[in-house]
Amino acid sequence: MTAPEAPAWGARARGEDEQDPASRPLTPRAIHRAARASGGLAFSIPPVLFVAIPIYYAWSEGSAPAAALVTVMLLVYGAAFMYCCGIALYPPRVRLAWFAGCTALLLALIPILGENVLYMVMFQAMTHVLLLPWRWAVPTMIAMSLAIFSLSIALGIYIAAGLAAMGMLMAWGIGYGIRQQLLQEQLEAAQHRNAVLAVAAERERIGRDLHDLVGHSLTSLTISAQLARRLLDRDPEAAREQLMHIESTVRQALADVRATASGMQHVRAATEIASARTVLSTIGIQAEVPTALPPLHDDLSELFGYVIREGVTNIVRHSRATTAAISVDEESVTVQDDGVGIPDGAGRSGLRGLEARLALAGGRLEVRSSETGTRLHAVVGREEAR
Repeated sequence: MTAPEAPAWGARARGEDEQDPASRPLTPRAIHRAARASGGLAFSIPPVLFVAIPIYYAWSEGSAPAAALVTVMLLVYGAAFMYCCGIALYPPRVRLAWFAGCTALLLALIPILGENVLYMVMFQAMTHVLLLPWRWAVPTMIAMSLAIFSLSIALGIYIAAGLAAMGMLMAWGIGYGIRQQLLQEQLEAAQHRNAVLAVAAERERIGRDLHDLVGHSLTSLTISAQLARRLLDRDPEAAREQLMHIESTVRQALADVRATASGMQHVRAATEIASARTVLSTIGIQAEVPTALPPLHDDLSELFGYVIREGVTNIVRHSRATTAAISVDEESVTVQDDGVGIPDGAGRSGLRGLEARLALAGGRLEVRSSETGTRLHAVVGREEAR
């Protein structure tokens, strides 16, 4: 997982702050709203009280005008620090500019405040982790804190040295917490996307299964019903057989739909070949089907069963063929006819679903349709690799 480029705050992780950072206006009111939305404003106010330390030394050791200037500059810096949590929700260029402004303000205090500026190290350490990318913030914050700590010890300003050590630890802890929160936010977003994709994939699977199951059954029912109607007066016994076939087909379709809804349907090449022989002979198409099948894994047998079902359904619907042939080997299945081909305006949702099903299994589907017939050839395995 890539390192996050921006801190994340609680409100954003909870989905309470959905505004695009690039569209957020850079106005005092917008910055204040961003700071409140971040959830960090309340935690930023107490540390600002520490600016009273350098302000105290400015008034006790310097002239009144210089002390007044230092007071104004430190109050401005304190306000800028307090709203770093809001600026953290802005684009990188805004965060970097804010960080540069805070740093420049501290550097400008050095000629006036002198060594007492070292008391501000804790603030500057925190601005590193609040505004800079994590991969930059950690090394620069640690280097700055250690440098200020060493300098404070050398100058005998032990309070500043303690603030440097405390600031480094606090800044690292805050930055680490922010980083973990962002990673958690990204993980939750990825899990949500995966859940949405899983639902979409399951809907697509059920749609394909229902098309394959119900479409085939309804086509067979239509043909049998038409034939039974024609035979009703001329050959009642043959019409009765067709009605019995309709009843069994309806029962099987109902069982298939129930099994599909529970994700437990079992389509097999052998059963689809037997069904194809019956359906094709019913409408007067001479069927050439294998009398025996090679050993097939259950998944491959199911996949080939769908290919046979879709091919036979298209033959019954569109082909006007007189002969049809089905062939199966260990790696492929072929369904072809001598009909007029698939009409240009015919929907191909079934073939598209079949292509997707084969692609998921690492195979491919070849469809050749012309005025002399249609050929469906599905390949899975070593033949596909060639």
